[in-house]
Amino acid sequence: MTWDIENLDLDAYLARIGYDGPRDPTARTLRAVHLAHVRSIPFENLDVVLGRGVRLDLVSVQDKLVTGGRGGYCHEHNLLFAAALERLGFRLTRHLARIRLGRPHLPRSHATLTVVADGRTWLADVGFGGDGLVEPMPFEEGARLESGPWRWRLERDGAFWVLAAGETELYAFRADEPQFPSDFEMASFYVANSPHSPFVRHVLAQRTTAGARIRLEGMSFSGAGELAGWLREKLGIELPLRDAESLLPRLRG
Repeated sequence: MTWDIENLDLDAYLARIGYDGPRDPTARTLRAVHLAHVRSIPFENLDVVLGRGVRLDLVSVQDKLVTGGRGGYCHEHNLLFAAALERLGFRLTRHLARIRLGRPHLPRSHATLTVVADGRTWLADVGFGGDGLVEPMPFEEGARLESGPWRWRLERDGAFWVLAAGETELYAFRADEPQFPSDFEMASFYVANSPHSPFVRHVLAQRTTAGARIRLEGMSFSGAGELAGWLREKLGIELPLRDAESLLPRLRG
């Protein structure tokens, strides 16, 4: 696996997220594209639950998230987003982070980015799901970000940078640790296959709007058609009826 950013159909990606603004590599463009991505492409792990695994080559990712009417998890989102940003002229670094959420020593399983724009470095992450970022924030110790009803802060813990939402530490990573495509393949394989991964044990699907997180949780459906319709209407996920039928038992469990 390589980054293969030349395989990205940039126009199709920007159309998918509904962005038709400037394409210069500025902080303003970064923020606008970040917001548009988060609000347009849902976070979900349905292929993992359906036993199909996840492919990270850029052609497969854009076939699924850009043209396929689907969402994905962090590696899919942030590798797609990184390719788009590089095609727009941004300089960036791909990182692997350790999820915290009350447990500080979990594997490096989350993908995130730092991006340079307007002479500053920004933390950018369109793929955390949950209470993740909706727009980039300065990659600086003590940085604070407020966007809609949500708040984040960035702190240091020794060599680690720690992103927190409210009082909850989301993840931590070392900015000086080099990452390669193979590292993301390994991390994604763990997320999609390990019995310890929440992505294997639970159905996760979420869409972020300007002021709310709409999540598939604590719900029941009368049948596959109702589930598929809800996913399409509420989350923007196009799921075939046969796949919705396969998901129903997992929702009931």
